[in-house]
Amino acid sequence: METFLAVAKHSSIRRAAAQLHITEAAASAAVAHIEKQLGAKLIAKSGRGIALTEAGRVYADYCRSILGLMKEAHAAVREAETGKLRIGVVATAGEYVLLRLLASFRNRYPDIELGLSIQPRDVLFVELSHHETDLVVAGRPPRDTTLVTRARRPSQLVVVGAPGSWSDPAEATWLLRGKGSGTRETTLALFDRLQIRPPTLTLGTHGAALAAAREGLGVTLIHTDAIENDVSDGFLDILTVDGTPLSRPWHAVTTRTPTPAARLFLSHITDPERVGDKAFRCP
Repeated sequence: METFLAVAKHSSIRRAAAQLHITEAAASAAVAHIEKQLGAKLIAKSGRGIALTEAGRVYADYCRSILGLMKEAHAAVREAETGKLRIGVVATAGEYVLLRLLASFRNRYPDIELGLSIQPRDVLFVELSHHETDLVVAGRPPRDTTLVTRARRPSQLVVVGAPGSWSDPAEATWLLRGKGSGTRETTLALFDRLQIRPPTLTLGTHGAALAAAREGLGVTLIHTDAIENDVSDGFLDILTVDGTPLSRPWHAVTTRTPTPAARLFLSHITDPERVGDKAFRCP
């Protein structure tokens, strides 16, 4: 393939042979061998030189892609344990699910440089689609993308409030996240399902909504991962609301071609012997 691409580049067997430090006969034989294998003419005489046929142009494009991927693969093998890993995560998963996983991963692969971006779900998936981050941990990715869910971890959404504050959650003030939050969208969808229009208060972050719920300002829909301590300590109660709890697993998502460091991280977080009950499961 390298010989053929050199011939295509120079439009000359002689110049291609000189570049590759081989004889003209060897270069010509290499091209003839490929043509015989493919059963198609790849080059044709053009004036004093040669030019690619249409089949030759198609084959040259594939050769460039294949050789490019081979070089990328060689670099990936060398850099897999010494590269960079950019992780995007929603706030709840970042604080209550991912930190332990990151700590054990860093201990295992200390030479990988870690970066963490905490953003609303919609922002994270845009960053991932633009290759501005390597892996995202959030809710389910949009259906109309080329992103791929590599692993999941079970989680539920429940409604919580301060003990004794709200006898009827349908009449309570509901504490919402900011726009772009998957939990916000799920809360609004729950209103439609219950056919209610309660007063709402947008607080932006899950931490602010949780703190407001503890103080009795309202109720909020939140992942069970974020409330284990508050419930066991008596600061919050899980409230009975039709349609809840909702199954909303965490998704570990990449593009179709995850980076070597992202593959290592996925392998790590799906190994329960290393990460215990925080392990994700391959779909």
